[in-house]
Amino acid sequence: MKKLLLGTVLAGVVAIGAACSNNSSMQGHDMSNMNMKEENTAQDSSKKLPLATNTEVLSGKEINLTAKEALLQINDKVKLPVYTYNGSVPGAQIRVKQGDNVKIVLKNELPEPTTIHWHGYPVPNNQDGVPGVTMDAIKPGETFTYEFTATVPGTYFYHSHQESAEQVDKGLYGTLIVEPKNEEKVDRDYTLVLDEWMSNPDEGNMDMSGMDHSNMNNGNSSDNQQMDMSSMGHNMNMYDIFTINGKSGAAVKPLKVKKGEKVRLRLINAGYMSHKLHLHGHEFKIVATDGQPLKDPQPIKDELLSIAPGERYDIEFIANNPGEWLLECHGDMEGTDGMKVKIQYEDQTNNTDKANAKENLPVVDMTTYRKYEVGQFTLDQKYDVEYTMDLGTAMGKDGMVFTINGKTYPETAPVNVKTGDLVKAKIVNNSPTDVHPMHLHGHFFQVLSKNGKPVTGSPLIKDSLNVNPGEEYVVAFKADNPGNWMFHCHDLHHASAGMVTEVKYTDYKSDYTPDPNDTTNKGE
Repeated sequence: MKKLLLGTVLAGVVAIGAACSNNSSMQGHDMSNMNMKEENTAQDSSKKLPLATNTEVLSGKEINLTAKEALLQINDKVKLPVYTYNGSVPGAQIRVKQGDNVKIVLKNELPEPTTIHWHGYPVPNNQDGVPGVTMDAIKPGETFTYEFTATVPGTYFYHSHQESAEQVDKGLYGTLIVEPKNEEKVDRDYTLVLDEWMSNPDEGNMDMSGMDHSNMNNGNSSDNQQMDMSSMGHNMNMYDIFTINGKSGAAVKPLKVKKGEKVRLRLINAGYMSHKLHLHGHEFKIVATDGQPLKDPQPIKDELLSIAPGERYDIEFIANNPGEWLLECHGDMEGTDGMKVKIQYEDQTNNTDKANAKENLPVVDMTTYRKYEVGQFTLDQKYDVEYTMDLGTAMGKDGMVFTINGKTYPETAPVNVKTGDLVKAKIVNNSPTDVHPMHLHGHFFQVLSKNGKPVTGSPLIKDSLNVNPGEEYVVAFKADNPGNWMFHCHDLHHASAGMVTEVKYTDYKSDYTPDPNDTTNKGE
């Protein structure tokens, strides 16, 4: 059974809208009245699978991962068949130190081919894990060894890049933490991975590639976010459960703290919706985005941090307000209530905090966050390569497609560079309603402007950037990692329906030659 089944494309559908913004039209799947026959059938078909285990932390010179099936108990009502690394969702956390040589041996015990892509990490191109581009997919029963040096510290994650819209959706992801050599110590360090699930994944057979599962980042307007659910029919597959570390609601394990401690939360969005998080009772600082540190971050209180698919944010706060507090997703979708975690002070019983997920709070604007300082790139400097990426939605011969400059992959024109080039890219979202979180493999880029206005905050260095309808960003990067690299939407349904291009180094010759007869390589 799959959490997501791809079937007939739904044509002409508008955006589902914000995962954690106000959109009452998305409520309507009452989990308390789930069809028990369907639930039992789903569970009967998965009886022989073991229960998913707790996520382990792995380090050392050689790390072993096994991709295998399991049953994930998401809450007290819902148990789903999933794909895992080492039997857990999220998969094992790989934790290494800057400068370490990392060797990861992946064994595939899934019923289909798979790979690992190191999301956000500048690995050598032949370790990037994209079937048909950098390697062959790892067939069932086979193993593959990934090796790279951990050069860049920060918060990253890893996931399948084979049939990724399905395999990642089934839970095939884990976290990669690279600790800096001279790290400022914190007292508690928690990793929280956000995701969405469907309580009845087999009740329909509809292609979600034509749907938008992201959110409008400025999020409180309902314009272009309404949807006539009656037109979908009763077989509409919906993400109606939101999770933190594979658990929802009361099943999410509380975060323990003591008064006076410095606490770091590493927030990773492995799903296909943006989520707006609110930390109750405390000021916090955003210390890193997509693994890249921000200098002298300023304190924030009662503002929402919007985390798009593929993005990571590290935040820190001082535990100076004893009691029990929530970190919660804001919005009013059916799954919203499940995406919250308690922050519990040890030896404290004060529990006066209340959920306020529907409260209208401002969203942090990362383009103005912290004091301005000049980064590596500026808008008016000379660039060797300039590229415009026009993102669009169109009807193809088989249904809805997502385009870059009017084409779908592999017909999209690549960004051709050579080693050392300075590259400027303008990313414009001309989709009427679809949000596109764009992710570049193998590189970090600096965000220079948004909607024609220069970034006025700290230099914003990222590998994933959420682009709402009508928005335009200018980003820049140095071509300093030779290879053939994907640049695609990280709503992986959009990628599988065409929104992919490549950054291709003209002075790079790959040792890998795809087998034209190997039909198992499906790297989107």
